Amino acid sequence: MKFKSLNNIGGWLAFLIALVTYTLTVEPTASFWDCGEFIACAYKLEVPHPSGAPFFLLIGRIASLFAGSDVTKVALMVNMVSVLASAFTILFMFWTITLVARKIVKVKDENLELADTIKILGAAMVGSLVYTFSDSFWFSAVEAEVYGMSSFFTAIVVWAAFRWEVIEDGAAQNKWLIFIAYLVGLSIGVHLLNLVALPALALLYYFKKSKNITFKGGFIAFLGGLVVLGIIMVGLITGLPTLGFGFDKLFVNTFGLPFSSGMIFFVILLIGALVYGIYYSQKHQKEVLNTVLLSFAFVLIGYSTYTIALIRSNYNPPINENNPSNVMNFTYYLKREQYGSRPLLYGPIYTAQLTAINKGEPNYKIGPNSYEIYDYSPEYVWDNAGKMLLPRVWSQDPNHISLYRSKLNIAEGQRPSLGDNLSFMFSHQFGHMYWRYFIWNFWGRASDIEGAKATNIFEKTSDLPQLYASNKGRTNYYGLPIILGILGLFYLYMKSERDAFVMFLLFFFTGLGLVIYLNSPPIEPRERDYIYVGSFYFFAMWVGLGVMALTDYVFKFIKNNTVNSALATALGLIVPIIMAKQAWAGHDRSERVHQMDFAKNLLNSCDKDAILFTGGDNDTFPLWYVQEVEGFRTDVRVCNLSLLGTEWYIDQMKRKTYESSPLPISFDMNSYNKGINDQIPFVKNPNPQVQAGINLKEYLNLVRKNDPAIQMQVSSGDMINVLPSANFYLDMDAEAVSKMSYIPEQYKPLIKNRFEWNFGERDILKNDLLVLDIIAQNDWKRPIYFSGTLSPSSYMNLKEYCQLEGYAYRLMPFKVEGARDGFANTDLMKDRLLNKMSWTGLDNANIYYDSETYLKVPIITARFAFIRLADQLVREGKKEEAEAILDKSLALMPDKSIPFDQLVANYPIFYYEIGNKEKAKAISEVIVNRADEELKYFIKKNKVQGDKQWGDRNIENIIQSDMRLIQLLYTAAEQHDKPLAEKYKKIYEDHMAQLR
Repeated sequence: MKFKSLNNIGGWLAFLIALVTYTLTVEPTASFWDCGEFIACAYKLEVPHPSGAPFFLLIGRIASLFAGSDVTKVALMVNMVSVLASAFTILFMFWTITLVARKIVKVKDENLELADTIKILGAAMVGSLVYTFSDSFWFSAVEAEVYGMSSFFTAIVVWAAFRWEVIEDGAAQNKWLIFIAYLVGLSIGVHLLNLVALPALALLYYFKKSKNITFKGGFIAFLGGLVVLGIIMVGLITGLPTLGFGFDKLFVNTFGLPFSSGMIFFVILLIGALVYGIYYSQKHQKEVLNTVLLSFAFVLIGYSTYTIALIRSNYNPPINENNPSNVMNFTYYLKREQYGSRPLLYGPIYTAQLTAINKGEPNYKIGPNSYEIYDYSPEYVWDNAGKMLLPRVWSQDPNHISLYRSKLNIAEGQRPSLGDNLSFMFSHQFGHMYWRYFIWNFWGRASDIEGAKATNIFEKTSDLPQLYASNKGRTNYYGLPIILGILGLFYLYMKSERDAFVMFLLFFFTGLGLVIYLNSPPIEPRERDYIYVGSFYFFAMWVGLGVMALTDYVFKFIKNNTVNSALATALGLIVPIIMAKQAWAGHDRSERVHQMDFAKNLLNSCDKDAILFTGGDNDTFPLWYVQEVEGFRTDVRVCNLSLLGTEWYIDQMKRKTYESSPLPISFDMNSYNKGINDQIPFVKNPNPQVQAGINLKEYLNLVRKNDPAIQMQVSSGDMINVLPSANFYLDMDAEAVSKMSYIPEQYKPLIKNRFEWNFGERDILKNDLLVLDIIAQNDWKRPIYFSGTLSPSSYMNLKEYCQLEGYAYRLMPFKVEGARDGFANTDLMKDRLLNKMSWTGLDNANIYYDSETYLKVPIITARFAFIRLADQLVREGKKEEAEAILDKSLALMPDKSIPFDQLVANYPIFYYEIGNKEKAKAISEVIVNRADEELKYFIKKNKVQGDKQWGDRNIENIIQSDMRLIQLLYTAAEQHDKPLAEKYKKIYEDHMAQLR
């Protein structure tokens, strides 16, 4: 059989293996993080967060149609888009490796011997399967995120570039360049990550086209690639919309024409110029110019998918982030200005002093007949002494500053040196935020616990504490992929120095180059390994080429070349087989659906027509999904506090959505537009009467009118609103409110004619201002809830007024003194936990719940709800009911599937109070024995010098946590089970002696 046929068969076989793998392990519903938002937006073609991924949404919309009338299958169909895209990534990776390998062999396809054929196809199969089973790529391949499709575009663009290189006909070469340009344009509508490969591919072009290869020529070609990247990133993606908006301002404000007329003229002018340029270059036989213009045109055609956001936004869909419905907002959306900026080459570090705030770019609003300037973006001026080359320790966030000091061992008030700055870059940004992820993929991951490092490949699983030995996120590849990859890199360098250089640049720019560009802060909301899958892609190609190195170097003593190649391939295939076996359990999401139960449970914690305040991605996006796709509890208005500080989101909250009425917001755009009332500073008024409290409605009215009574002048000369008191009150009719059906009988005496509380001596952020307005204008008509997942500051010191009703706290018109974490309504809680909530599969030990997401938010939220209910029942003397609730919780979330945590350590306390010593002891034994086992292991590790696979800080956290658990349980047992308490106390003291 000819090599071409075998190459096709091999590629499709690799594709099939990947497809089957990802199909068997795909998540059946929406995953946490951005997936719920993407699926909802794909299903109804809505507008997600910038940069939008419109091409991904279009494909997702087509996929969703295959769900038919069963909306619960929509998520699976959109997830399958990532499955297919990822499988095709493996297909094109296989063919790319064979292209590179054939260049090494330097024999035409028709002249390849069997030994060379086996060697080439073996290298391609090993490399592509190693990437198939790599940790980060597999993670993205089974959920509705953009990274699977982004990897596909990286793979097909790189394959097309190497395919272009073997073509000799000039006309055919130009067609392939135009094809590559079109793919680049389409990829912009998915994610921008793969664009960083362009500078390296420019070198490939140079090596092919230049007859005299020089260092200078290569450097110029590389700079040319950077220029192309800059043209696309700055000139095309953000530059064209900005220029279009400039035309629109000119036509509207100067010529008096209608809105959008300037943009229409600009688009016509651009298309006309392109058409003329293409016609001119073709007519005058200017081949290079013609190819460049056609390529640019096809990039634009691919990029045009972004018009979906503009079109759909004009229909005001429920999810309409940034509201890009007009030229002005569309430009802002594409420029992703809401994310701010980070210094790259030169700028301030965290000790820099702010010397001035100047007026920056004007902020426009759409007036009756023109674009009007209503404010200016602040332009911060920092002292020169606080600036530094390549600033890495740049964040002014107080939490980040504390982490900078801790990581670099810098005293408060001390300025970090350039060496400290670079130390942070190499140790944290390069080490923790890249090489650690690299190690996960090609060496092994110690566990799925956040911050986990490399596996100790020489440590037996049997030597580990049981909880870590059985951790499904733990992998051990014995270092084989890295060994084979390094071998492949050096082999490629020895055989084809130019290709090795190109591939190294591809590896660098999609890895460490991105690290430099992204300039990450000292902590992220979650692990970010998925960003660097492009870099891991190119290393996996080296792993494949390592098979050829085995053939030529390691097994060269075998004289039969066919046997030599077959043996090297067989040994190479052991690597992906080991990876598949090790990683399968930690990537199998096929039965995991609790994230949707969590979303529905949170919504079902709310009364009809409720307003529910949420905080971040994981307590908002799943809710959007179940409402938008499955039509579940659309009467509840989900209001994300992170977005409530933006003018476009406030506008959406003021509109009716499905069964949910508009939120009671009294402010208009003039009071909450971008840059207005972003932060109202607290300035204490010395008047005792003001300090005693101010009427919230009256204060909000003064803010709305920018009344001088609550304003002060700042250094720029402008007048700004301030908060003069830390205390608010609202007048209400106690008798009328107490008659409302949701007021428990026992709390009616607590209702007064004045609702008053201490807000705190702190600034009011815009989202706080809107929450205060909603509370003030609501007059207790609609239920207002705060999600139990919110940070303490989000409750604005109102916890003593909040009744826990499941996963959410309801704001009540009375205060329960001392209820610093709210108060539970046992009747409501029982009804909702037992009759209106689900915990599908949490009792199934075969389903994988990763520590980073599930054991943080949804599981803690569920267990906390049961604990609060049991606690309140015990306080009310309803011990039998409390015991039944605790038993139900343990049945739903047993230790075998959801290991007992610090929350469950409270269960023995309740069981002792109830009078069931045996149940208290059974739980205590599990927790203490586990803690004892872990302490014996980790104290030894810590004494040695810490352990690289865990990290010193992780070991210290584990030790401290386990010691607290044992102390809690021996203290709890002291009054009820003296022998057990003595046993636990001895364990505690023995470990304490080891720690001294």
